[in-house]
Amino acid sequence: MYAYIDSFIYYLETERNYSPHTISNYRRDLFHGVDFFAGVLGKKDCDLEPGDINSKLVRSYLGDLYFNKLAKSSISRRLAAWRSFYRYLSREGVVLKNPLRNVASLKQDKKLPNFLFLEDCKAIIEAPFKDEILSMRDRALMETLYSSGIRVIELVNLDLEDLDFSRGELLVMGKGMKERLAPLGAYARKALSIYLERSRPKLARDIFEKAVFLNYKGFRLTDRGIRKILKKYAIEAGLQGNISPHTFRHTFATHLLDGGADLRAVQEMLGHKNLSTTQIYTHLTKEKLREVYLKHHPRVK
Repeated sequence: MYAYIDSFIYYLETERNYSPHTISNYRRDLFHGVDFFAGVLGKKDCDLEPGDINSKLVRSYLGDLYFNKLAKSSISRRLAAWRSFYRYLSREGVVLKNPLRNVASLKQDKKLPNFLFLEDCKAIIEAPFKDEILSMRDRALMETLYSSGIRVIELVNLDLEDLDFSRGELLVMGKGMKERLAPLGAYARKALSIYLERSRPKLARDIFEKAVFLNYKGFRLTDRGIRKILKKYAIEAGLQGNISPHTFRHTFATHLLDGGADLRAVQEMLGHKNLSTTQIYTHLTKEKLREVYLKHHPRVK
């Protein structure tokens, strides 16, 4: 089985141009499934063959994931990885029957994306002290997230050559290795300029380092590092709940649509493949306001 997985991963890298992050998820999800299937069948994982898997075994795997309280979104992602893998095996003639064909997808719980109201967004962005080296970086980082709506991995991979201050744009590499231009507003350009002039030179230890955002050791800031930064300032700003990089992306989209932006324009800026993915934001503010009303009004219940 592992040899076929290696071939599949190579196919995703070379022919489908999937990002390293997506490929890493596929590999991890497939390896996890191999461990389960081999255990149930009483085989060594290295002896497992594609023909050993049937729809009943796949359903048992999904049931085990659900029993262990894995989120439905994570279960669906693992199921999608195995679907894609067996479609590949079918095209290559490795298997004659796809065991995933008759396995139903999970019905997802409808969850509204979390976003920040304008005053909360302002509070967290302005939380860092102005004149400290890391604070200048953190302010620029949050201004960029809010101004552009880019994903955290796109922020992590941002290089100096991707910044265009004259046009107010960022060149980002999105899902499926697709390039797009993301907007960069005046506040973000100012915060970035201050960071690049006064902070980044003190952080950088290698003059050839291309990354825009660096950690205190002078290396490219990681996804995990960015999440820790946002958590720190959310606490300082007195904000409740989990404030993540994706919260800024949701906030970017919601505030644009509330301001009258065209839905398809927001779709392009976010890099969404389907318009339906973007449409959820059109109802977000009304639902959030209703939630706040029901929770806090003294004469609702």
